[in-house]
Amino acid sequence: MSNFWQEFEGPTFSLAPMEDVTDTVFREVVMRMASPGKLNVVFTEFTSVEGMNHPVGRERVSERLIVNESERELLKKLGIKLVAQIWGRNPEIYANIAKYITENYEFDGLDINMGCPVKKVFKIGACSALIGEPSLAKEIIQATKEATHLPVSVKTRTGIKEHQTEQWISELLSVDPAAIILHGRTQRMQSEGDASWEEIRRAVDLKNQIKPHIPLHGNGDVFSYERGLKRIEESGVDGIMIGRGIFQNPWFFNPEKTEISKEERMEKLIQHTRLFEQTWGGIKNFNILKRFYQIYLNSFPGAAKLRADLMEVKDYNEVYCYFGA
Repeated sequence: MSNFWQEFEGPTFSLAPMEDVTDTVFREVVMRMASPGKLNVVFTEFTSVEGMNHPVGRERVSERLIVNESERELLKKLGIKLVAQIWGRNPEIYANIAKYITENYEFDGLDINMGCPVKKVFKIGACSALIGEPSLAKEIIQATKEATHLPVSVKTRTGIKEHQTEQWISELLSVDPAAIILHGRTQRMQSEGDASWEEIRRAVDLKNQIKPHIPLHGNGDVFSYERGLKRIEESGVDGIMIGRGIFQNPWFFNPEKTEISKEERMEKLIQHTRLFEQTWGGIKNFNILKRFYQIYLNSFPGAAKLRADLMEVKDYNEVYCYFGA
């Protein structure tokens, strides 16, 4: 079985899976702004295996796995890998859906979400709650691996209430995931406080002793490409995953581009809106776009007023009229 995670040469960067963010539209927008070779892997939004397994719920949940043809062409042109991230807590259902996705979609890999800290998800025993159930977590990984020929990676955190990095990572390494992506925070920390790159370094040291062939990528508080390179050097990780850093700078994966004009920012906003309308018009709520408007409209005089004005628009046409597009 081919494992693309082991085939990258040089620094490896990925765009994190994010709810209501990393759909096919945003992935394409980010890829079009990236420099060749600077972005290597992108992920879908979190996809519930239970939802995919339900005959009624599947159609709605499977929207998260949609890949526009224009994105597909870009992935191939740039050599970027696309991974479907799945979550749940039933190993048998994981196996069913891993098999279903493998047979019905074109993804380069599957990733198991064992890191989402959201309380309502944690309460049902999924995602980061699985850190407290290592036997079940390992059963899920094994069941998923047996149901697909795709590489199966795991995205996780350093613990629940406190860091338990070495104990938890040793459990994961024992079932040979294709890669581990480690966020340097516990579940309790949510997105608060500083991510611990010291804990990530401990995980790297451990895996180098036990399973050096398994790539381990770090995630947390990386807000520039240069900072990501520094984190690779300091911690020994094989790559960096970017989450909130993309909100500070959607041109994150184009580090040579240090100055972005007001006109270019507005042009990207319009492009994003048009692609979103073409893809999701009548399906997704228009207001989802407003979180993206805030990331484009900054760092120039008058940006605050533009952001405030756009928070009041009610549909696509109002956006186009506002910018004379």
